[in-house]
Amino acid sequence: MTSATPPAGTAPLKLARRSRQSDSRKRADRVGDLSLRLICAGAAVLAAIVLILIAKEVIEGAQPAFSKYGFSFVTHQEWAPPLEKFGGRGLIFGTLITSAMALFIGAPVAISIAVFLALLAPAGVRNVISPLVEMLAAIPSVILGFWGLLILGPVLANTVEPFLHDTFGFIPIFGAPQTTGASIFNAGLILTIMVIPIIASVSRDLFMAVPRDLQDGAAALGSTRWEVIRGVILPTCLSGIIAACLLGLGRALGEAIAVAQVVGGGTESHISLFKTGGTMASLIALQFPSAISELHFGSLYYLAALLLVIGVASNLLASWVGHRFGNVGG
Repeated sequence: MTSATPPAGTAPLKLARRSRQSDSRKRADRVGDLSLRLICAGAAVLAAIVLILIAKEVIEGAQPAFSKYGFSFVTHQEWAPPLEKFGGRGLIFGTLITSAMALFIGAPVAISIAVFLALLAPAGVRNVISPLVEMLAAIPSVILGFWGLLILGPVLANTVEPFLHDTFGFIPIFGAPQTTGASIFNAGLILTIMVIPIIASVSRDLFMAVPRDLQDGAAALGSTRWEVIRGVILPTCLSGIIAACLLGLGRALGEAIAVAQVVGGGTESHISLFKTGGTMASLIALQFPSAISELHFGSLYYLAALLLVIGVASNLLASWVGHRFGNVGG
């Protein structure tokens, strides 16, 4: 049998058709790349514009207080709206104390959760627990505030705070316990619950991204599982862990409603964790709707400006740490 000979001119036609299809795909790819670049650039510019507009509004609103107090607003403590006296020292102190407490307690717990989920837990257990940890971030802050006020507060006032005072009362931060349960300590614990899922989720993904060859190589040299985690995985992911902690810190700094429900509404700075206090975000949430004067409004805007600076600085620091020291595979 003889094979059929293709008609003359068929091959050039096929080549021309393929060339046209290839050119069409290339044009579509160029259009797609350009569209994607424009969309992403537009989103970035939009985010920057929104941040600038927010900063502009806050700074303009703070002008009455800034004109009267200047930078002394940061060092003065008294906050008395009826007397037209405003100072942010106690609120700044409360913000930093509650956020630092949340990071001090929450970071080790979150990193431990991440190590367990990424490196120690069986796949079935990891698939069940990981969504539960992430669901903590989905709980509305007002619900956490109610829980802290109605459930956690009485437990702290009747059990935890008296025990800590009796045992470690010689340390100034463990002063005399209060009877209501509303305290800086309570607010710090609520913020701890809020930062744990952020740090745990980011750290888990970092640990799972560590190349398996590094772990197997350390194990082949006789390292135990703990030595692999301590000597290989944690140093490899250190910059990412720091960035995750700073992101959690930003979350704690800006929380308002839950903290306002459990912190007690004080405005003075003191060392004891068991006394009532206040944070910049919680005071803004509580007093802004009922501000009684232009200076009162300006002082609240001043607090908002300080909070904005601290929050943006913490996020920029997290980004800088990630880029400066690199990440897994970077």
